[in-house]
Amino acid sequence: MHRLTVALALLATLVGGSYTGARAVSAERSTPDKSRGTNILVVGIDSRAGLSAAEKRRLNVGGKGCNCTDVMMLVHLSEDTRRASVVSIPRDSYVQYADAQAPAKASGPARRGKINGAFALGGGPLTVRTVEKATGLHIDHYLETGFTGFERAVDDLGGATVCTDKPLKDENSGLDLTAGVHRTDGRGALRYARARHVQPPGDLGRVRRQQRLVTNLLARLTAEGALSGPLSTARTARTLLKSVRTDDRTGLDDLVRIGLALGRLRADRTEFATVPIRLFDHRVPGVGSTLVWDEARSAALWNALRADRPVTGDARIQPVPEAVAVTNPAWIAVRVDDPTVAAALRRSGFAVTDTSKSAPAARPSGPAVIRYAPDRQADAATLAAALPGARLQAVAHHGPSFDVTVGTGPVRVRTVTYDRNRAEGAPVTANALRCAGPPAAQAFTAGAAR
Repeated sequence: MHRLTVALALLATLVGGSYTGARAVSAERSTPDKSRGTNILVVGIDSRAGLSAAEKRRLNVGGKGCNCTDVMMLVHLSEDTRRASVVSIPRDSYVQYADAQAPAKASGPARRGKINGAFALGGGPLTVRTVEKATGLHIDHYLETGFTGFERAVDDLGGATVCTDKPLKDENSGLDLTAGVHRTDGRGALRYARARHVQPPGDLGRVRRQQRLVTNLLARLTAEGALSGPLSTARTARTLLKSVRTDDRTGLDDLVRIGLALGRLRADRTEFATVPIRLFDHRVPGVGSTLVWDEARSAALWNALRADRPVTGDARIQPVPEAVAVTNPAWIAVRVDDPTVAAALRRSGFAVTDTSKSAPAARPSGPAVIRYAPDRQADAATLAAALPGARLQAVAHHGPSFDVTVGTGPVRVRTVTYDRNRAEGAPVTANALRCAGPPAAQAFTAGAAR
């Protein structure tokens, strides 16, 4: 159990400031009714306090911190300790704050804003109360930490494994990662998990990478036999408490107890999810661009945790559309040599160019053919879902557009559904997030893959 708690505590340090030691965070509050199981809130703080100019440059964390949470994960350990559910709460989630002590700029008793702003208003205690208010769940334990603690802890644990199926580069975080599986140091892991300006952009993709980082750290620690018993778990917990803050109800004995339980879990008994979003760019005057939760789906998520049920496989949390688009059709440029098929694909959201005027007089025999560049497999799967029965043909040196050639056979165009929640944050088990294959032979110890 401690393996997951350790990894999550490490993850929380992705965005926090530098702490020289642990201290208790008071969490006096009125809370919702106690639910089954144990709920742990893990946060990382976006603060540059205590960092020198050289440290900011080295970690690529220049600029002004907001003194707000930048990573937030709610960990639910089932009552029978046989399952763990980890739910990421995006930093820009638009919620109602709990009773803030700071004076509100807007009139009225209920102040709303991004969930990461609760920390700036009232620190850890208000953050906990706000999460409880938004989710209806009782928080039993609270962990908080920052940038340098994460880097140091990853290095002390022998590095982390990260992976990507395509190159990732983000100047803001300093990430420069080639496709494949890599072993990285703490600085590189920090860059991987903080990157926001990559495809897909924004918080959901970043949150999924954070979940992947946690999963692979757990897998490696388990494979190496680390933290396998009470003594080793206690040693690691003591190390973490040098850079991780806890509330006044969370001590070393709690971390050891939780850690030992999580250490017995198989990967298929550890779930990861992101709160389902309904509006991805909800503009609020004075607040900016926010994320609005899908009311029904997020309520189903919190209800499942409250009832101590799994979140994977629950259609109320993640509905299954008839035809799933794994990537966004709006990003897929398609040239189609039949006007009817072109119009139908356009209605399904694809960026379509009608090339029927240059189509051959005699159609090739058989079904439609989709030609594309070999590195566009995911987009090809989305287009194939819209054209069931079409033949896929990867062509070396093919351009960025997809070419659809309609043959003599009938063509059926099916409406596909692209759901960013499914594509970037659907509930999955740890098995689905683990990197495939061993890390590259050359580790990047300078924080970059090149």
